[in-house]
Amino acid sequence: MSTPAHLRALFAILFAAFFTGCATLPYRPATPHETARALLLRPDEPQLERGKPNKFLDASDWIWPGSWIGKLILWNRQVDSHQISTNTEEFLRAYLAHNNLTNVKVRINQYRPGDEWRRLFNNRAVGAGWRYTLGILSVAYYTILPGRFFGGDHYNSFTDTINLYSDIPAVAAHEGGHSKDWGEMKYKGTHAFLYMLPAAPLFYEATATADALSYLRETQSLDLQKQGYNTLYPAYGTYVGGTFGSLVYDPFGIYSIAFAIPGHIAGRVKSAQLADETPPPISAPESESDSDAPTAARPTLGK
Repeated sequence: MSTPAHLRALFAILFAAFFTGCATLPYRPATPHETARALLLRPDEPQLERGKPNKFLDASDWIWPGSWIGKLILWNRQVDSHQISTNTEEFLRAYLAHNNLTNVKVRINQYRPGDEWRRLFNNRAVGAGWRYTLGILSVAYYTILPGRFFGGDHYNSFTDTINLYSDIPAVAAHEGGHSKDWGEMKYKGTHAFLYMLPAAPLFYEATATADALSYLRETQSLDLQKQGYNTLYPAYGTYVGGTFGSLVYDPFGIYSIAFAIPGHIAGRVKSAQLADETPPPISAPESESDSDAPTAARPTLGK
């Protein structure tokens, strides 16, 4: 009796979930494909900017259901916390410096639609056809549904901007991995379009996940390495579930939630194995628990 097509697809996706996104050592810094048309920061413009504190907006992680659902899925209360520590900020700053990503804009819990529109129109590294179609849609979405309230860490390739709302260094490294990956691409707009196709996100997310884990393995403490596997594996599982949900009827996104479970299992199995391996010669105080972002993670610029 033959296996139904949708079950064969499920097995293939499960295989991808468990064997994609592994750390590769030694870590390879970015090698940008082109710089002549790159979107440069303006003179004296800071690369990292923070949004001004706001009691209502900064409490939205418990007001907006999507935020606490994200906390439950990744089992981490720092998801979309809107309270990003200076340690996480410096961690991301070190990651960008390590990879020579000097013009990637980082908005830490910030809402700046006007500046994002400016960056979109000035980003000659992306073809005009893509910028004035998909690019406009992406910035319009950012403008109408601001992550400053709704959360959702992400990298926008059309504006070359990292938007960070979670106080989790592993998540910051993952978004940095997207910026590194896109920076090395020649046809950036085409890849942004391909990302929208069914199953395509699995490839791009695996690339960013592998880069983040590799960076953590080579430059950070054992505690942060474990955080990477415990966070990024289940996060990748949600993309696997989303892909499976595109193959079968899934109006409520149940598969994205369900597929995070094997990701949690695989991540914790891998992080437990790290204790038997030699950690890098960089130490950091232990975090309180897996469910909290580390309060003191001292990044370095690496080699």
